[in-house]
Amino acid sequence: MIDQPMILVTGATGYIGGRLVPRLVEEGRRVRVLVRSRDRVFSRPWFEQVEVVVGDALDPQTLTEALTGVDIAYYLIHSMSRGPRFHEVDMRAARAFGHAAKEAGLSRIIYLGGLGDPEANLSRHLRSRQESGQALREGGVPVTEFRAAVIVGSGSISFEMIRYLVERLPVMICPKWIYSRIQPIAVDDLLEYLVSALNTPDSIGRTIEIGGSDTTTYRGLMLGYARARGLKRLLIPVPVLTPRLSSYWVHWMTPIPAGIAVALVDGLRNNVVVTSDLARTLFPHIAPKDYASAIDSVMKDLDTGRIDTAWSDAAGTAATSQEQVRLESRNGLILERRSRNVAAQPRQVFCVFTGIGADRGWYFANWAWRIRGMIDRLLGGAGLRRGRRHPDHLRVGDALDFWRVEALEVDRMVRLRAEMKLPGSAWLQYEARPAADNTTQLVQTAAFDPRGLAGLVYWYALYPFHAWIFGGLVNSIARRAEGMNDAPSR
Repeated sequence: MIDQPMILVTGATGYIGGRLVPRLVEEGRRVRVLVRSRDRVFSRPWFEQVEVVVGDALDPQTLTEALTGVDIAYYLIHSMSRGPRFHEVDMRAARAFGHAAKEAGLSRIIYLGGLGDPEANLSRHLRSRQESGQALREGGVPVTEFRAAVIVGSGSISFEMIRYLVERLPVMICPKWIYSRIQPIAVDDLLEYLVSALNTPDSIGRTIEIGGSDTTTYRGLMLGYARARGLKRLLIPVPVLTPRLSSYWVHWMTPIPAGIAVALVDGLRNNVVVTSDLARTLFPHIAPKDYASAIDSVMKDLDTGRIDTAWSDAAGTAATSQEQVRLESRNGLILERRSRNVAAQPRQVFCVFTGIGADRGWYFANWAWRIRGMIDRLLGGAGLRRGRRHPDHLRVGDALDFWRVEALEVDRMVRLRAEMKLPGSAWLQYEARPAADNTTQLVQTAAFDPRGLAGLVYWYALYPFHAWIFGGLVNSIARRAEGMNDAPSR
């Protein structure tokens, strides 16, 4: 690998960057990432396989450090979360990066911008994406610029906006932009283009429009998602809703902040479709999925609880180990995460949380779990009577009362998927992370994927009770682990 040229990935904590880095690592590439905080990537599986430089695209000194010895850089920085003047920040960052790349002797920059006719009255957001590409070129380094519309994948901000609206609103009063034409692209196909560009010299210095195999409208996007989820939705277009009014509606009905929603919704009035066949000429081996297939991949991600990255990774702040309780909505999932520092070894903590259920019970308010089991039986579910295969050991696929073991890493993690009757899908995950002073950070995550409005009502109506249960459960696990001997036996 030492002979491989160094590749820099900016925006590595963002939605695309966080998925691109492991793809490059898997290919045996030498990768360096530029991040604003090392803590943001410390927990990523690929952390120890890449070089990490802490800095900012607006800081010339850290740019010099990040770009020294680099051959190719991926520029995946966008400042939309920084407020209404994001365009100015985008331009400054792109110009600074382009000039620093020239000074460092890079052979090229690969950039992801936005699709749209540059001669049209583009929204501020889409115009900024295209002008950022031009600002990068001002430094003199050849730029491969990919332009894409909505990226279909769990965690993509544009797709998440569509997902939340469809899930939460059986009837939607929509502005006329729902008839704007769009050519969405699956996130896996987008990543394939980004990686393939490394081995495609003819892509150097080119602007390449990319999209899926079919064209639809925003109405088609919403109804297509509804069909995939088995939801019936009614969309009523009206001519009076302005982009700003629509953005406030998005702000209240989804986790997307108003400032970002304004920029996104304003861009929905533009048709964003591929007008050139250059992508097919340069990358004949890539056969992009249609929208229905891309949605199917999203559903599979949700079914397995596999959410690699999200737009909020870059837009929000990182959770710290001091946050004992964190409730958030992410990638269509509602997450309640609780953490405790435990005076025990990770294997002891793992031993306790993998011993839960069946004859041992659920450690806290076991009577409540039994009542829930009886209700599940009355509804035709499995209830608690299945117990578990072995009193001490679990393996993937095991039944555990009305849960099933979906993932297991010895001495580190277990994820259980609920098989009880619910208006959605639910998971319960435990992690034992080594911490300072010979302690362990115990992390308990309850995740719920609500199916439509009924699922949301179920979660929030029962949340006070669930919060009591989950809070008592994580504390009980911590106490049991601390009470174990150094070499426990059960």
